[in-house]
Amino acid sequence: MLTQMTDVLSQYVSPESTQFSHWNGTILTFQYSRQTQFLQANRYYFGHPEWSRNYLSACHQDEAFQDRWQAVIGSWQDKIVVDIGCGPGNVYRALHDRCGVPYSLIGVDVSQGGLQIAQELGYTAVLADAQQLPFIDGFADIVTLNATLHHCDDMEAALREGARLVRPGGLLVIDHDPQRTMWGDNPIADLIWKVRLPLYRMLKRGGHSTTEEQFWSTATEAHHRPGDGVTPELFQRVLTPLGFTVHLYPHNRTVGRETLLGERGQAEWKIRFAQRLSGVDPDSAEGALVLMCVARRSN
Repeated sequence: MLTQMTDVLSQYVSPESTQFSHWNGTILTFQYSRQTQFLQANRYYFGHPEWSRNYLSACHQDEAFQDRWQAVIGSWQDKIVVDIGCGPGNVYRALHDRCGVPYSLIGVDVSQGGLQIAQELGYTAVLADAQQLPFIDGFADIVTLNATLHHCDDMEAALREGARLVRPGGLLVIDHDPQRTMWGDNPIADLIWKVRLPLYRMLKRGGHSTTEEQFWSTATEAHHRPGDGVTPELFQRVLTPLGFTVHLYPHNRTVGRETLLGERGQAEWKIRFAQRLSGVDPDSAEGALVLMCVARRSN
């Protein structure tokens, strides 16, 4: 099995990166120089066997997510797919019955525990920093970053790295990062942000079932507070000069393929109420919780 994985990855790993790699069991592991608090938190939280499996079962498995992503991807049968920030494997778990079996399915994450779970689902696992990927340019048919950018210290660096891997004609899909304009950047938004945590813990919402789990879950998110998150300008500024045609779809996580037709859906009433208190129109494109990016690289 290890020989087979070595043969698969040897085609895609850049020669200069191999000197910084080793096999940790069946996970190809690369050294990384950065040791930030967010990187450490992601490694710890997604490496926790119970929390990581809770995340796998609770997040990005709903019908709207599956329908939306299937409409974007179509089929990845026999294609080379790289899932950056794959965690325990949420994307493939959600889509494996809908989109076929990739020729290669490479999952990249900083958490060995998360990657071990992803391997159970069929990923070829690579432990590496999303901001310093060890791969050659332009080899992947599809690159995904689902709920990944806001976990990275430098969202632009991670976006550039993901884009670098996409071959001409290939697809880059980004979803489930909070849109910067979803909240007002003001004291009221900050107060709502802090008050929500004990409520989530009381409801035992996914990632918040205990005080410790909630602490580490929120510690992983480098760009999730009011006044932070992704913007249309970020995607256009980074991807357009690299030869991508960029389509952006703001949504509230409640709609499937209709998102691609401009439907945003509605967030829960309590989120809409909180947005209005912070000065944001929840029915506007700027008030949508998430900004999905679908970008295709020109031939």
